[in-house]
Amino acid sequence: MTKWQSIKASFLHAGQGLLLAFKREQSFRLQLIAALLVLILLFMLPLERWERSLLILASGAVLVLELLNSVVERFVDMVKPRVHEYAKEIKDLAAAAVFVMACTAVIIALIIFWPYMPLLTRL
Repeated sequence: MTKWQSIKASFLHAGQGLLLAFKREQSFRLQLIAALLVLILLFMLPLERWERSLLILASGAVLVLELLNSVVERFVDMVKPRVHEYAKEIKDLAAAAVFVMACTAVIIALIIFWPYMPLLTRL
């Protein structure tokens, strides 16, 4: 396999993972919609570069954590025949990480978008 074939295969696998998450994970779909709404607002509002960057980073972090949460859930489910008492706790902790980041992203968005609320209500 050449270097370019290897890179192409990596992108293909990543795309398959995103498609899988989109098809099977409701939370990922909802968070993706939220990220797309933020992206639309980034183009509509006269934000500073650092504000745009922070919003993109926060939205991306939520999506990445949701993907990692899905990995943890599948891994725990995979070893289900030998479920340990911590299996539920592991899944809950991974979900809590997504929740904390999602709340943080909402707070960041509110702080940045709040001054533009009068402008947004006219749209």
